[in-house]
Amino acid sequence: MDRVKSSMQQVPNAIPKVIRRTGGANSLELEKENFERGQTVSINKAINTQEVAVKEKHARTCILGTHHEKGAHTFWAAVNRLPLSSNAVLCWKFCHVFHKLLRDGHPNVIKDSMRNKADLTDMSRMWGHLSEGYGKLCSIYLKLLITKMEFHIKNPRFPGNLQMSNRQLDEAGENDVNNFFQLTVEMFDYLECELNLFLGVFSSLDMSRSVSVTAAGQCRLAPLIQVILDSSHLYDYTVKLLFKLHSCLPADTLQGHRDRFQEQFKKLKSLFYRSSNLQYFKRLIQIPQLPENPPNFLRASALSEHISPVVVIPAESSSPESEHVVETDDLVDTDVPVLPPALETKFDDLFGTTAAIDPFNFNSQNGMRKDDKDRLIEQLTREIQALKDELESFRLESGRLCQALRGRVNELEAELAEQSHLRLQAAGESEFLKAELDDLRRVREDTEKEQRSVTEIEKKAQANEQRYTKLKEKYTELVQSHADLLRKNAEVTRQMTVARAAQDEVEEVRREMQDKVKAAQDVADRQEREQLEQLQQLQRELVSSRTELDTLKTTMASSQQSSELLNSQLVVLESEKAELVQSLSKVEAELTSQGEELERVQSSLATERESGVKTAEALQNQLNEKESREQALESQLVAARWSSLQGAVEEAEKIIQDSLAQIDDPAHISCTSSADYLASRCQASIDCMDRLLSAREAFLADNTGVSGLVGVVTQCGHLVGDTIVQGSATSHMVPVEQADALSESVKACGAEALALLAQLKQQDSLAAADNSKLKAALEAILATAERLRPRGLELQQGELGDLVEQEMAATSAAVESAAARIEEMLNKSRAVDTGVKMEVNERILASCTELMEAIKQLVLSSKNLQRDIVESGRGAASQKEFYAKNSRWTEGLISASKAVGWGATVMVDAADLVVQGKGKFEELMVCSHEIAASTAQLVAASKVKADKDSSNLHRLQQASRAVTQATAAVVASTKSGKSQIEEKDTMDFSSMTLTQIKRQEMDAQVLVLELETRLQKERERLGELRKKHYELAGVAEGWGEQEEGTG
Repeated sequence: MDRVKSSMQQVPNAIPKVIRRTGGANSLELEKENFERGQTVSINKAINTQEVAVKEKHARTCILGTHHEKGAHTFWAAVNRLPLSSNAVLCWKFCHVFHKLLRDGHPNVIKDSMRNKADLTDMSRMWGHLSEGYGKLCSIYLKLLITKMEFHIKNPRFPGNLQMSNRQLDEAGENDVNNFFQLTVEMFDYLECELNLFLGVFSSLDMSRSVSVTAAGQCRLAPLIQVILDSSHLYDYTVKLLFKLHSCLPADTLQGHRDRFQEQFKKLKSLFYRSSNLQYFKRLIQIPQLPENPPNFLRASALSEHISPVVVIPAESSSPESEHVVETDDLVDTDVPVLPPALETKFDDLFGTTAAIDPFNFNSQNGMRKDDKDRLIEQLTREIQALKDELESFRLESGRLCQALRGRVNELEAELAEQSHLRLQAAGESEFLKAELDDLRRVREDTEKEQRSVTEIEKKAQANEQRYTKLKEKYTELVQSHADLLRKNAEVTRQMTVARAAQDEVEEVRREMQDKVKAAQDVADRQEREQLEQLQQLQRELVSSRTELDTLKTTMASSQQSSELLNSQLVVLESEKAELVQSLSKVEAELTSQGEELERVQSSLATERESGVKTAEALQNQLNEKESREQALESQLVAARWSSLQGAVEEAEKIIQDSLAQIDDPAHISCTSSADYLASRCQASIDCMDRLLSAREAFLADNTGVSGLVGVVTQCGHLVGDTIVQGSATSHMVPVEQADALSESVKACGAEALALLAQLKQQDSLAAADNSKLKAALEAILATAERLRPRGLELQQGELGDLVEQEMAATSAAVESAAARIEEMLNKSRAVDTGVKMEVNERILASCTELMEAIKQLVLSSKNLQRDIVESGRGAASQKEFYAKNSRWTEGLISASKAVGWGATVMVDAADLVVQGKGKFEELMVCSHEIAASTAQLVAASKVKADKDSSNLHRLQQASRAVTQATAAVVASTKSGKSQIEEKDTMDFSSMTLTQIKRQEMDAQVLVLELETRLQKERERLGELRKKHYELAGVAEGWGEQEEGTG
């Protein structure tokens, strides 16, 4: 009953107070005074020193006040009187209320609050000196509020609650990529402050206890609702802006944005997950869950997969301070009950309607109403008691559930502590294993260094001897295998001869048996025909006899007179008849005997026929077995021949691969050779190519002659391998341009040789094997060697001048050819490729086309500048004399022009391979950097003697910058295409145990160490190569001679 009375007292009075109206001015002042007084009371109730959450009704009153006065003057007038710098809880609740006003208050709140920015900054700095408790949280919260105000002042299109449509977000950037870029940075800073407050609040709470159900815990957690609302919008807008930026800018430019987003995504996802598990937030707000993986901004279609996080706040969520109040409106009805209509009209039905005003109306007597009220009170009392009992049972049940949940929480906390202990133990073991691994790695490196220093000399001494021993053993094996194959061939030939003779005998026996069978069949047929003729003759005689007998009988019947004569004739005829019957029986007996004889002959003939067939089948089986054995032996012989040929081809491949490996060996740099010896080796290899062609044709005509082809293949492998090694050694003695060209020719020769050997190894491609490409590569090396042979005289003046023009013209032609090839590749890619591949190829080839155009303009500007230099510097001398006089400058110009043309050709080849899917994106990027370096060399060589105020020099520098930008565009488009085509594997560790994860972690660490070691070695090798390149370039350009001349 006490609870019912208290609930009834909370019902507001239904009788409104009458406000006395006065004059207009006094009423406005009174209304303003009442408004300020009410706002001050609400602010003081919302912002107090009690460590409980801010009541929603007081904060809502403050928000409505800002909309009423269209600003925050009253709020700041009341807040400035509060001791915010002396009480941390008071300052914390002020920050919470102020955050609500910035989000849901009038838009002028932000402008009015900027006047107090300095005071808020000083207060944040003051509270920042405290390292724990509300002081540190107040400092972080004040920084967040200052950042929020600055963001909305810089970006007035964003409302305080950050709710915007996609169209409004696009309008905020004014369709300028720079504005979108800066807006994304500001949102990152804004979201960083939100996350800092999130982490600060969680780190200040003891998560081992149910802090979300305590008043102190709710005081700290309540402001996080505003943080969650802001963070969800900031995350959504950041994702959309990053997709927009990636559609306008290169991926490399936005690498920092992506890294920062990845870091904030992980933090925000973790904090949302931790918040959703707190009991305090479950009934106040529905927190969204972020996806497992962050969006892939490098794939434009991933924007359609993005789902904006939506924070849902229930329409009627009870505030924290009213959760213990029990609503009793449905339990007690304080109105006077209405009596049933039957009781009201009972008296009227008996005495008429006038009884209502009659003094004897019993329905209006006090006794009746008192009894009804008593019964109603008793009924309500019983209902209230039942509800109390039910409420008590609910309380007991909730207490029991709370106790069970607390036990479960304690168990989970114990499990969490155990997992933390295991994690710390695993981290300690990991550190110990890392230390041991580092020690083992240092010991291994020291051991490897000592072993390399000891075995390096031995390897050099034994290399030639081992190679000679291996070659000798291989040659002996080939000779032995060839002899064995010859013996096997003779044996197979002899067996085939015997099999053919046996086959001839079988054929002869078969023919004899067939003749015998045919003769027996002819005899049997002839005898059968004779017996049939005799039988037919006897039957005719019998028929004639019977005819005569009938005639006699008729004669006897017609003539009685001659009966005696007829009787006598009858006796004679009977006797003749008896003789005929006897002869007929004899003939039938003879026919029977002849039939039995015919059956015996037929049975014997069938027996002989069956035996002949069986004999023929046996002989045919023997013949088939001999033929199968002959075919097996023939296949073994062919396989042996092919195995010997494949062994020779594989040995030749190993020789050539070893030669190609020696080119990249740093120890090979010290090896040198002469152009004359290289030319002799090339000529010997070309002659061997002709012999290889003849041997291949002979083998195709007669596959038994495999020995000649094996010997020629082995000899070709040795000669081509020697040519490759000597070519690489010769390149160490020539200028860098010629050295690069010779190295490329040597590598191309090795590749063509391996391709030809691969065709010779396969039986189906042996006939189509073409050695023309390898021969052309050898002839190119031979031509290069001929050009590298020392000349008797230096170039004359005219030749040097002509050489400059020729090289510049050749460079222009190479650039034109490269541009044409790129256009052709672009058209072919558009016709063949589709989807992402076509988009990537078009982007790469378009950037390459722009680079070729920039190089073309650079070469043209260089020509014009050289013409100005020659015109201004030659005086009365001719152009050729000027080039001869400045020979060093001319040679540098020629070298730079060659490098530009060569770089353009190589880049087009690399782009062709990338478009076909056979090349690497890294090769194209390296070629682009090489072109940039070559063009820089050409610019430097061109402007060395130019006038600083020359207009052509200015145009040349502009062209150089255009080439640099085009090169960067090629690199950016290549990297972007590579990231679009290559698929990244997703790391799924959900099904792995702790031991498996530990094992994978150790394997990954070992792999990282191996790759670091390999990277260090490659860097050292690159440094040595650059050092050697610098030395060779110095020799080629005559730097030493210049130094001697200047000294």
